[in-house]
Amino acid sequence: MYKKLVLLTTLLALCVVVLGAYVRLSDAGLGCPDWPGCYGRISPHHAADEIAQAVAILPYGPVSTHKAWKEMTHRYFAGTLGLLIAIIAVWAWRKRDLLAQSPVLPAMLAGLVIFQALLGMWTVTERLKPFIVSAHLLGGMMTLALLVWLAMRQFSGRYRMDQGLVGSLRGWAGLGLLLVFLQIALGGWVSSNYAALACAGFPQCNGVWWPEMDFSHAFGLVRELGMTADGDFLPREGMTAIHWVHRLGAYLILLYAGGLAFRVMRIRSLRGVAWIVIALLLTQIALGISNVMLNLPLPVAVAHNGVAALLLGAMVMLNFRLSLGRDQAV
Repeated sequence: MYKKLVLLTTLLALCVVVLGAYVRLSDAGLGCPDWPGCYGRISPHHAADEIAQAVAILPYGPVSTHKAWKEMTHRYFAGTLGLLIAIIAVWAWRKRDLLAQSPVLPAMLAGLVIFQALLGMWTVTERLKPFIVSAHLLGGMMTLALLVWLAMRQFSGRYRMDQGLVGSLRGWAGLGLLLVFLQIALGGWVSSNYAALACAGFPQCNGVWWPEMDFSHAFGLVRELGMTADGDFLPREGMTAIHWVHRLGAYLILLYAGGLAFRVMRIRSLRGVAWIVIALLLTQIALGISNVMLNLPLPVAVAHNGVAALLLGAMVMLNFRLSLGRDQAV
């Protein structure tokens, strides 16, 4: 039963990540401008009068009934995820001898999901500040990654690795996981700054190979959305820098993770995971190009976020498989 609960929670975490991307990309992040309810109510249905007043004041503002439902649906799913993680943490602690697993990882997940809830609150109350929005996205990705590791641990008895074959790959796989996570962070920064279309065309950016960029303002963390730390409007060159760095990161990930996957294929038992990594890499690159060439259609943009989550999960799976034979206490 514990295994099934962990698997269900992992699947739900993926859904929450995708839902969060959908809310963000459809500009529904402020659909309910307070937290945890919607105008202090349990649902947009119960806050219909307040929403109608907000729409009357700003007809094209951030609040509308359908945006409120998008935001609250994400919160309902996230709340359910938090509850399931809490159950896993308590179960893992109380049944640690029976499970023969350390409860440290479930406890870490419980702490992370509490912090993630705070980030969700600050995302709304701080009016979508890019740093907080990006941190919230990364918190969701970290939650998913830890759940994938926990899920893999439930089936670790099925896998046995030749330590002589995998020893040299562990460090490279760990670096690959870190690079994928950093690339997701760059993608989150692109999204939270609305820089997805700052570079027109592919493979060039705005018709040139090295566009004019402003790095001094592009990666300032403490600032309002669309503004510099000095309170001026974020220049277009800053948006271009954000986008172009993410695009360069994609090339690096394709080469590094793709090369790693081909090296891993030498190990018969890991070929399946390696092919998954390659397939997700190619899909992700295609989705990224489509976002630019098709003017950021919502389904493609959401899929780009979802495949990023799957790629992170695949890299976690690869690292877990390569770690077998070491101390599995954590």
